[in-house]
Amino acid sequence: MHGPYLGANLKHYDPRGDYPTFVTHLECSLTGEHFPADTLQGLSQVGRPLLVRYDLPALAEAISKPTLRDRIGGGFWRYREFLPVRNGDNVVCLGEETTPLIALNRIGKE
Repeated sequence: MHGPYLGANLKHYDPRGDYPTFVTHLECSLTGEHFPADTLQGLSQVGRPLLVRYDLPALAEAISKPTLRDRIGGGFWRYREFLPVRNGDNVVCLGEETTPLIALNRIGKE
């Protein structure tokens, strides 16, 4: 298995190439200034976090909810199309898992 994956169950990955992503750019949460998504970024020049922006119509055409639902393992990388990482060499996985959603029926009634 490719080095950075550290034993995570990533059977739906091809670490040899680019990942599909529908991220168009990053945007300053205060000023709206655009930044390239393929360049490592920190805070904006005014010290604000950057928001990830997507081509949502293209994403909706390319991947279905059942496809996402049926992916097994991989932690948050199973949602790779939503992440601003294209090159598989830049993927680092420390074995984290996705937190399951558990119904809280009693609290939901309150």
